[in-house]
Amino acid sequence: MIKLISSMATRDVLADLIAQYQATTSQTVVAEAAGGVDVAKRVQAGEAVDVVVLAANAIDQLIADGKILAGSRVDLVKSGVAVAVPAGAPRPDITTEDAVKQAVLAAETISYSTGPSGVYLLKLFERWGILETIKPRIVQAPPGVPVGSLVANGEVALGFQQLSELINLQGITVLGPLPPAIQTITTFSAGVSAATKHAEAARGLTAFMAAPAAAASKRKHGMEPA
Repeated sequence: MIKLISSMATRDVLADLIAQYQATTSQTVVAEAAGGVDVAKRVQAGEAVDVVVLAANAIDQLIADGKILAGSRVDLVKSGVAVAVPAGAPRPDITTEDAVKQAVLAAETISYSTGPSGVYLLKLFERWGILETIKPRIVQAPPGVPVGSLVANGEVALGFQQLSELINLQGITVLGPLPPAIQTITTFSAGVSAATKHAEAARGLTAFMAAPAAAASKRKHGMEPA
């Protein structure tokens, strides 16, 4: 049995790929998803896992710290940030950088995640010079809680998160991706735990998930092959 742990952004696409992998091998894979920050902490603390899927920079840090085997990083997907509003709500223009800025300024509440997209958006709002103005209206989603769920229940008027985490949610309207001028692309990568007792099987799984045949599943879940 292989144990895999990942951030929430890749949960659905990994579930899809794992089902395909198990259908073609005799290997059992148990997968768990949580907030990326929490996943990294758990791996740092020595949790017994075989494969870890996180943003590439987090995987690199775990390699540097000896928690993931050097040379085992495999890039899986590239993921962009999208914008969502509650279903039935007015749809603000997000086709240009200025339009997104105006939508943020006009929104009663704004939300982003604790993951890479959230870090990026905080810096973007700072660069625009509006962070102090909107700070009282920001509702940051706790680790592992989808921004889209806060949008769906009406707690948040404008939500930003990886498209893969918004695309399958009910109760929201995905306005589309951020425009190219301000889009940020995160690469999510897999790595094999330094403590695994199943290194060969773990590498087999990561190779399967990175293979060209996996491209259709990745696109279905709002991501591009890395």
